[in-house]
Amino acid sequence: MNLRQLAREEREDQVRRVLRLTLLANLAVVVGKVFAGLAANSLSVLADAAHSSVDAWNNVMALVLARIAAKAPDEEHPYGHAKFETLGALAIVAFLSVTVYELVSSAILRLAGQGDTPVATPFVAVVMLVSAVVSFFVARYEEGYGHKYHSEILLADAAHTKSDVFASLGVLVGIGLVGLGYPKADAIFTLLVAIVIARAGWRILKTTIPILVDQRAVSEVTIREITLDTPGVMDCFDVRSRGRAGEVFAELTITVQPSLNVEEAHRIADAVEERVADSVGAREVMVHVEPHRTDGNQA
Repeated sequence: MNLRQLAREEREDQVRRVLRLTLLANLAVVVGKVFAGLAANSLSVLADAAHSSVDAWNNVMALVLARIAAKAPDEEHPYGHAKFETLGALAIVAFLSVTVYELVSSAILRLAGQGDTPVATPFVAVVMLVSAVVSFFVARYEEGYGHKYHSEILLADAAHTKSDVFASLGVLVGIGLVGLGYPKADAIFTLLVAIVIARAGWRILKTTIPILVDQRAVSEVTIREITLDTPGVMDCFDVRSRGRAGEVFAELTITVQPSLNVEEAHRIADAVEERVADSVGAREVMVHVEPHRTDGNQA
C-alpha cells in the first residue's frame, strides 16, 4: 500500500469520526427543540427542529456515503467512488429544498390566521440560545476538518449547520417578539429561517455541480509549468484534469528527444507524474509520451 493510499484511508477515517460526533450533537439539539416547540406551540421552533433533524439525517446518510466513497477503484468504477460523496452533498440540497417548502407553506397558513397562537416561555428562549451555541461550535468543527481533508460532505453539512445558528438566533428573536405581543412574528421568522436554508443549499450547489460535470480541476497553465520544468521534457499539450481537491485526475502528453530509448522516456514520464501529483494533490496522473518534432506540429 503506497503513501497516497494510506493518506486517503486516514482521511476517510477522520471524516467518519467527525460525522459521528456531529450526529450526536445534532440529535441532542433536535430533541431540545422539539420539546421546546411543543411546549410553546411555536411553529418557528418546530420548523427549526425540522431543520436540525435534517442535519442529523444528513450525518447518517453521509456516514454511509463516506464509506462508499472510500472504496478503492474497481472494475465498474475505475476512477474510484469519490463522486458518491459529491452526490451526498447534492442529496443534502434535496432535503433542504423539502424543508424550505414545508416551512414556507406552514408560515403562510399561520399568517393567514390558521393554527394556534404560540406562547413565549423562558424555557424556549434558553433552548434556542443553547442550540445556537452548540450549532456554532459544531459547524466550526466540521468546517475545519472539511477544509483539512477536502471533504465536500463535511463542508456541505457544515454550511447547513452554520445556517442552523442563524436560524436559531432568528427564531429566538421571533419568540421574544411573541412575548411582547406580536404573535405573527413567529410565522415571519419562520420565513426567514426558510431563506437561510435556501441560501445554504445554493452555496452547496455552487461547489458540487462543477465536480459532477467534470469542470477543469487544475489550471492547464499550472500543469504545463510543472511539466515543462521537468528535465527531459521538450513540450507539453493536451492537458486535462477533473475531480475535486485531493481526488484530482490529470492527463497530459509530453514530447521528448526522439533519440531517447523507451526506458529513458519512461523515466521522464514517471518524473512528470510524480511532480504533478505532488504539486496539485492529484490522485492519478497519466502521461503520454511522444517524440518531439522539429517542425512544431505535434500530433
